[in-house]
Amino acid sequence: MTEPSEPAEPSAHPEPPAEPSAEPSAAPVKRRRGPGRPRQDETEDGPGTQERIRLAAREVFAERGYDKTSVRGVAKVAGVDPALVHHYFGSKDDLFAAAIEVSMEPALVVPAIVGDGPEGIGERLARYFLGIWENPVSRAPLLAVIRSALTHEAAAKVLRGLILRRVLERVAADLDVPDPTLRAELAASHMIGIALLRYVVRVEPLASAAPETIVALVAPTLQRYLTEE
Repeated sequence: MTEPSEPAEPSAHPEPPAEPSAEPSAAPVKRRRGPGRPRQDETEDGPGTQERIRLAAREVFAERGYDKTSVRGVAKVAGVDPALVHHYFGSKDDLFAAAIEVSMEPALVVPAIVGDGPEGIGERLARYFLGIWENPVSRAPLLAVIRSALTHEAAAKVLRGLILRRVLERVAADLDVPDPTLRAELAASHMIGIALLRYVVRVEPLASAAPETIVALVAPTLQRYLTEE
């Protein structure tokens, strides 16, 4: 007859009860960016990124002109998302103005032109204007401005804003002479006319004249526009 088996002793280390299976975590919801709003990682470079976009814009506008340049094309050359270009510069017109301003640097130039007072201001202004046109780096985007301004109002507006109001009107206003706006417009028409004939149409002998020759002939007229009562 078989002896009944004794019940097994309980284990000294019982198995813990099984944990209930955790619910699968929900995937993080990606927030969509609004139009023109860059990602956080796209804005980390700050001013360095802005300058890269500005220089790329100057290159593209100079090469393709105003009408054939797009914000997307500038973004591609700068290596950034088009939304970042809109974030920093707004519209295509604003980007165009920023690109040209790199060449003209009015914030630096105006104090240099008026800093020594009215005497010799005509010569300083002529040298400044011819200097940026004689430099191949700054000449290319300015050529794009002049050519585009003849057929596009937006480009003409940029030209008026930069050359007239950002430079010449401030020069005339700092000199405290009557009718500063009219005087600035006369000086602007003189210099833009020279730029058009010398660098765009290339009329001889103006196109081949030495810059010093032009400065010597133009400076007295600019001096009279900007200083004489």
